[in-house]
Amino acid sequence: MIPTAWRRQLQSWFLRFAAGGWLPARWFAAPPPPPAARAAREGPLTLEIVSHCWNYSHFLAYQLSSLVQFPPERLAVTMTVFHAPEDTRTRALLDYFSAQRVPGVTWNWRELPREQLFRRGIGRNLAAQQTDADWIWFTDCDVMFRAGCLDALAQALQGRRDALLFPREERITPLLAEDDPMLVRGAEPRLVDIDDSQFAIKTLKRATGPMQITHGDVARACGYCPTLRLYQTPADHFCKAYEDRAFRWLLGTGGSGIDVPGVYRIRHVFKGRYREDRASSRLRGAIRRAKSWLGERLAGRRRP
Repeated sequence: MIPTAWRRQLQSWFLRFAAGGWLPARWFAAPPPPPAARAAREGPLTLEIVSHCWNYSHFLAYQLSSLVQFPPERLAVTMTVFHAPEDTRTRALLDYFSAQRVPGVTWNWRELPREQLFRRGIGRNLAAQQTDADWIWFTDCDVMFRAGCLDALAQALQGRRDALLFPREERITPLLAEDDPMLVRGAEPRLVDIDDSQFAIKTLKRATGPMQITHGDVARACGYCPTLRLYQTPADHFCKAYEDRAFRWLLGTGGSGIDVPGVYRIRHVFKGRYREDRASSRLRGAIRRAKSWLGERLAGRRRP
């Protein structure tokens, strides 16, 4: 009898192998509806933004603040945040923003048992299948939608039927330590803003986990990896989001790039939501810093 942990690890390796393109996606799920079956909506649109938060309220504060400070005028946004009752700081932050009345923005807090929150594919699948929005943006809570972002997105989405889109550029920080002033400022429930000078431009060549903008008809039909059982199985710790790659594999596309200004992302060394001992946490931090240093030189990131 194979222990459960080993069996799940084997399943994870197999699905990562398959999603790398080594096996046909149609063995695992039906194809998305063809473009002709997707609505090509124009005029005022609706967008659902979907985040998960576990022990990251100091990042989520910036995301929610960006919607208050730069509210959309050309589309209606539903901001969905999945969270767990044990995360009291996130709950306090959501209570604070519940009192913020923002034109064009509807707050939608969705509580999940911790074990379901820890497998991000579960919440994303629920949101995908239940959304009534024209488009749904699967993102992370360290992403901000600043000046002009959502209105430019509304323009870029006019009449489109693409299964998956992504911003061609994002603005990112260096890897920040937990005691960085930016992260410390987000620790208490309040409106916070950033210093633009800390951000450099990064070009994206395909959709990534926090940069997946999906057509509503595709989301409702396909969900988020519902046929891949592992990615819908609760866990006892926050899992690496390998389902993001599988989602794109099942859709059969890495996405199409669109011009959307004002997309910002805070990067950080310590992944506090994952279950790690002190030594492995330090090792992962060192690896992330090395990869960041190499990536910046290879990509030639530039200042705005």
